[in-house]
Order: sequence, then structure tokens, then C-alpha cells
Amino acid sequence: MTNGDKRRNRKRDKVSKRYKVRYDRLVAVVLVLVVLVVVLASCCKSCSDKEKKPTSASTTQASNTDNTQQSSIIDGLITSNETSSLITGTPDGQKPSESLYTTEVHNAADINRGNLILVNSDHEYKFPEDDIELVSIYDTIDGVAFHVSDMVTKLDKEALAQVQALMQAFYEAENNSDIYVIGGYRTLEEQNDKYYNGNSQFQGGYSDYHTGRSFDMAIVPKDSTSGYYSPTGVYSWIYENAADYGFVVRFPEGKEGSTSERARDYTYRYVGAPHAVYMKQNNYSLEEYINELKAHTKDEPIEVTVGNKLYQIYYAPANPTGNTDVPVPANKTYTVSGNNVDGFIVTVSMN
Repeated sequence: MTNGDKRRNRKRDKVSKRYKVRYDRLVAVVLVLVVLVVVLASCCKSCSDKEKKPTSASTTQASNTDNTQQSSIIDGLITSNETSSLITGTPDGQKPSESLYTTEVHNAADINRGNLILVNSDHEYKFPEDDIELVSIYDTIDGVAFHVSDMVTKLDKEALAQVQALMQAFYEAENNSDIYVIGGYRTLEEQNDKYYNGNSQFQGGYSDYHTGRSFDMAIVPKDSTSGYYSPTGVYSWIYENAADYGFVVRFPEGKEGSTSERARDYTYRYVGAPHAVYMKQNNYSLEEYINELKAHTKDEPIEVTVGNKLYQIYYAPANPTGNTDVPVPANKTYTVSGNNVDGFIVTVSMN
């Protein structure tokens, strides 16, 4: 080999070694970069998980908040000025005190409205607006199952609907249509005329007929003497079944001390089925029943079964100086009536 060839070979070896060294450095740099990327990705994931997962302290706080809210709901402490709405999902059979509660605001005048208002010599009817919807009996009935004595006698629409149902059932049970309604709603002036003419002991404003829920009945058979209704013979069917349709004898015998009125079988008053059934079961006059209800709050309601329906009934005292927040169940249907004395009566349909 010549000297020139040797020099060229040595030069080529030096170049090869130089390129080899630079390639190794490049590989090392790439490896370092890969490691850095992996480390950064791991750190980002760890930070993200920490943001999503609450600390033990925050978890405890959230749990306590949820438990507090749940306890507040179960204890019935929810208050609202809005009318309650029907909420499904609560098992049937719960007492109102065991279910969700809200409040319904009633003003002072509302105490004088409703099917359970008490009107007598001590408690005046105020003739409040929207308490009753008067309709003519003559214009409403067909005159088959029962009759009315004139063309002007009126009753509250709800009460009359139940009179029709009661009399239709009586007609179908006994094939008898001898019953006449001979008295119903009275205006203030009409009652005063009766009072000053000596035909009533109640001055205008203090007669239960003002409510549009009280009426008198007579028996007018075609072939015998007519007279006031009496629960004898086939006509006892009305007395025995009236409560199921929401009616009670307004001035029952033996209750003159509470009603301050002579007893009479022919005057009936509409109060609603659960109340009528309970009054009949316990031999209460309306005055006695209104007083009895004051012992039954939402936590200790009266329970009444009518057919296959369960009702709970309780009393809420009225605020004497303004509006009253009446507690009502938010998950059941209900009605609220004033008692025309000192409070409200809530009737809850449990099924």
C-alpha cells in the first residue's frame, strides 16, 4: 500500500468515527425527551384526578349538607307561600306528619269560607265572596227522583250535586220519589223577615241557611197526608245513608244544648263525607265536632274511612292578627275550610 493510500484510509476512519459520535449524542437527546414527555403526562393526569376527587374534608361536608337537607324534609320543615302541588312517590298510608309539608297562606277572611263553617247564634255568617255558588234547584234537577217545592229555592252547587246523588240512590233503593226540598238558601233580608215575623229565633246573619248548605225536606206522597220529613219506614234509608254523601242532621235530637235550636229531623247540612261519617259515628252535632277538631293537629289527625277511601283531618289555628300559614301535605290531595270561629280544618285524601 502506498503512502497516499494510507493517508486516505486514515482520513476516512477519522470521518467515520466523528459521525458515529454525533449519532450517539442524537439518540441520547431523543431518549431524554421521551422520558420528559412521560413524566409530564403522568403529572398532568395526577393533577386532573385531584381536581375531580374531593378531599376527605369536602366529602364530609357534602355528606353532612345532604343529611341536613334530608332531615329537614322528613321533619316537615319546608315552608313556602305557594299553594301545594301533588307529588307522587310517597307510599300510601303515610300520615301527613310523616310526609312532605308545605304551607298555604290564608288571609283572615278565609276563616269564614268552606263546607265546615259554623253558623249559629254565636257565630255570624259574613257572606264572603266566592264561598258558595248558588244554583236553582228547579232548574237543575229532572224531577224524577225527588222534587222541589218552588222555582226559586237555591243551594250551593256542590251541596246540590250531593243531594241529587243521595236522592237518586234512595229512589233506586226504595222506588220512591215522595221527597221534596222545601227550603234552602236565605238572604240576609229573608232571614230578618222571618225573625221579625216570629218565624225564626235567628236574626239575619245568624242562620245556617245562609251557607247554602242547609235545606229542609218534606214527604209529599200522592195518596196520603204530607208533612215534614221523618226517618220512618222506607224514608229511614235517607237518614241511614246520608253521611256517605256528606250530610248530617243539622239539629239532632238531644243536642239542643250545643246547637241552641230545637231538634228537628228534616233539616240537613252538607259538610262532606269524611266529616259526616265521623260525626255520625260519634253522635256529634256540628258544634261539638268543630270543638273536637281543635284537639287534632297535623301530628295527631283524625282518621276516617269512607268506603275504600282513607281520610285524615286536622285543625290549624288562625293567626288572630293577619295571614295564617296553614300546614298542608305536599304529596297528597287536600281541602282547607275555615270554621268561622278561630281556625282552619284540613282534610287529606290518603289514597
